[in-house]
Amino acid sequence: MEWLEDNKLPIGKWAKAAVDWLTANAAWFFDGLSFLLDGAISALLWLLQTPPPLLVVVAATALAYAARRSVGFALFTLGGLLLIINQGYWEETTETLALVLAATMVCMGVGVPVGIATARRPWLFAALRPVLDLMQTIPTFVYLIPALILFGLGMVPGLIATVIFALPAPIRLTHLGITATPKPLLEAGEAFGASKWQLLWKVELPYAMPQIMAGLTQTIMLSLSMVVIAALVGADGLGVPTLRALNTVNIAKGFEVGVAIVLIAIILDRMFRRNEGAQ
Repeated sequence: MEWLEDNKLPIGKWAKAAVDWLTANAAWFFDGLSFLLDGAISALLWLLQTPPPLLVVVAATALAYAARRSVGFALFTLGGLLLIINQGYWEETTETLALVLAATMVCMGVGVPVGIATARRPWLFAALRPVLDLMQTIPTFVYLIPALILFGLGMVPGLIATVIFALPAPIRLTHLGITATPKPLLEAGEAFGASKWQLLWKVELPYAMPQIMAGLTQTIMLSLSMVVIAALVGADGLGVPTLRALNTVNIAKGFEVGVAIVLIAIILDRMFRRNEGAQ
């Protein structure tokens, strides 16, 4: 037993060497990526914070009604956002929304194509499966350390950590939806002379859309669950007052911020959830 402990594999040293190599040789890549991601977040923040809050609330209410065709949900959205303004957390809420929306766009932009590729190539999914398991099970604080070194403090490392945590959901669910397409549908498309691309766009993606939309809502919920973690690396948003309430044992502030996060989660989930009748 002592021999085994005395001759441990230098996993930590290997990881440090890899991060040091990236810092020394790929700083240009990470600087460029940080610039692009920070620009995307800044654009979302400008969109949410430049107009008067009440105008944004009205636009969100109209969008909620257009998405669900439900007066009740539109009124809930209106009341929830007005309550957030009333509690004094509108700026933090817009910062959290910008982070969540940016992370969701990155995850869906990467996850859906990768999910399609893994559905077409079983060997690729077999190779990616342990990586996806690792991304969701490894403690977030472990990859926050290299994220801080490579990207510095701010919204970008919080976005990177959120993407790493949430990305497996759209990949897995897109893969599930594509592979679950019934063979008779594919055979019917082939019988009518459809190419592989036509089968993908006309048959597989429409059939997989409920799973893809489930991946979207899962990504949003997972991103929201990371707001406090993101605050630890300098990301603004609702995670900052949450951490302050925790550090000062401020029950009132903690409950207020918690209600704001729950309201945003419910609004985003209902807004992007696929209608059961459409499935």
